[in-house]
Amino acid sequence: MAVIALKCPDIEVAVVDISVPRITAWNSDQLPIYEPGLEDVVKQCRGRNLFFSTDVEKHVCEADIVFVSVNTPTKTRGLGAGKAADLTYWESAARMIADVSKSDKIVVEKSTVPVKTAEAIEKILTHNSKGINFQILSNPEFLAEGTAIEDLFKPDRVLIGGRETPEGQKAIKTLKDVYAHWVPEENIITTNLWSAELSKLAANAFLAQRISSVNAMSALCEATGANVSEVSYAVGKDTRIGSKFLNPSVGFGGSCFQKDILNLVYICECNGLPEVAEYWRQVIKINDYQKSRFVNRVVASMFNTVSNKKIAILGFAFKKDTGDTRETPAIDVCKGLLGDKARLSIYDPQVTEDQIQRDLTMNKFDWDHPLHLQPMSPTTVKQVSVVWDAYTATKDAHGVCILTEWSEFKTLDFQKIYDNMQKPAFIFDGRNIADVEKLRKIGFIVYSIGKPLDGWLKDMPAVA
Repeated sequence: MAVIALKCPDIEVAVVDISVPRITAWNSDQLPIYEPGLEDVVKQCRGRNLFFSTDVEKHVCEADIVFVSVNTPTKTRGLGAGKAADLTYWESAARMIADVSKSDKIVVEKSTVPVKTAEAIEKILTHNSKGINFQILSNPEFLAEGTAIEDLFKPDRVLIGGRETPEGQKAIKTLKDVYAHWVPEENIITTNLWSAELSKLAANAFLAQRISSVNAMSALCEATGANVSEVSYAVGKDTRIGSKFLNPSVGFGGSCFQKDILNLVYICECNGLPEVAEYWRQVIKINDYQKSRFVNRVVASMFNTVSNKKIAILGFAFKKDTGDTRETPAIDVCKGLLGDKARLSIYDPQVTEDQIQRDLTMNKFDWDHPLHLQPMSPTTVKQVSVVWDAYTATKDAHGVCILTEWSEFKTLDFQKIYDNMQKPAFIFDGRNIADVEKLRKIGFIVYSIGKPLDGWLKDMPAVA
């Protein structure tokens, strides 16, 4: 919305939320999320044609176009538990729109939703419409965190799906004209509703599949002495494949990949396609396998126990340049190490102690519900301390796990870190950002995903 306000000075944009603390933060100097470039955009437009408000009904009533970006968590109970999307928030938003509207509106799905959601929303709106006309469009969001502003300024494509009726086509054109302020015409794709809804799930499934493919190869590389970086470079040189999303790691995270694939699995099952469902489920299985493999490697290398040993965790966000911890692999790795009674010292430049403690005590999928509906004041995990620099985290530690590829971790003084650690000193690089040869010269025992194993690690095989 901030970028639309910046690029379309003639359009008034109101961002509304029922959460008072969140809107207060958006109106303050301390924005509630970290994203490179976002603050500049918000500050240029705020108070001019970009407004943040808790007066939801007033702004919805006055709007011509309503973007709905509410959470669509994975259901934790009932039909489709663990896979299906929970549309509770979507439905209540739709009912509120129908209630307060006094003029025709275009309602745009921005949340990632299962195929055919638009149809359900359409029914709610039309059955409660009091003679007002609503058009539903699907306009899925393809930005990536950490590069979101850049992605919005120069999108690969903008996708708009709508009904194939004259009214539907007119609504598509209205939204297309908004984006056409700055996006070249050829990059704005229009489709039917279902294609737009499914394209988003498909795009995320394909991206996650690439990560799981290279991670599966990383396990084979370790077993055979091949180097996964060399393999993925050689594979990525094929122009049909390309080099993006072929970096091996401890696993993918983020709010979308796992959720969207589970959703895809459920939709396939509901449509009588179990083989297709199983194919996509495997992408998540490999991701879970990669995380548990990493934990097993850490424990096995350190004489098969990390009980009461201090382990430094460098990075908690699911990737660099974001403070987002949703579904971050760090959660499962930390829980695995805590399960073996390790003591953890965690440092991430963008994640607060409160957030880390919350993530380590929350149930699966709880993160995807609004804050006021999440469990209050979680019990803190006593074996976890959160510190504010890498040197404090690693002091007196037996091992270091690098779980986010923050640029600052590449330039740390590893000699100083080594001198202050217990010996033998271990580094487990879950992002393959460390200079392995340099670290080995200092004296570290290094495990790097998919790279030929240190002699030490070969003698201490990780049992899956």
